[in-house]
Amino acid sequence: MQSEYASLFKRACKACEQSYAPYSHFRVGAALLCEDGSIITGVNVENRSFGLTICAERNAIAAAITAGKTKFKALVIATPDAAYPVSPCGACRQVISEFMPASAPVIFGNTEDSYVTSTVAELMPHDALHDLSSGHAHEGQGHS
Repeated sequence: MQSEYASLFKRACKACEQSYAPYSHFRVGAALLCEDGSIITGVNVENRSFGLTICAERNAIAAAITAGKTKFKALVIATPDAAYPVSPCGACRQVISEFMPASAPVIFGNTEDSYVTSTVAELMPHDALHDLSSGHAHEGQGHS
């Protein structure tokens, strides 16, 4: 893992200490690198009604927005209780794609030696938001 991302992974792991996961015992921490160089972290916050659980990735993005930050360079997600790197869920992928460029790195891992390096575009390959904003919404599509 590149040193900048290794540092973010450590921050995400440290954030896991604040995770609220009494039901699944599956801690998740996220470290979001903002364009200005600041780092915002987030953790998963579970609820008895699992649908109301807040994921670490969305938590970090919401905290950054609350702090007035809207431009992000990278996101690192730590899942230390998993046996393998666990990717962001669908809801998180949608929120990530709302606030990060398609080329932004998204790295997820369970240990510093077991991780996946991806991009927003790889996580959301047919992302209408990015397609519409880049003017590529109709490329390659037939007309009826």
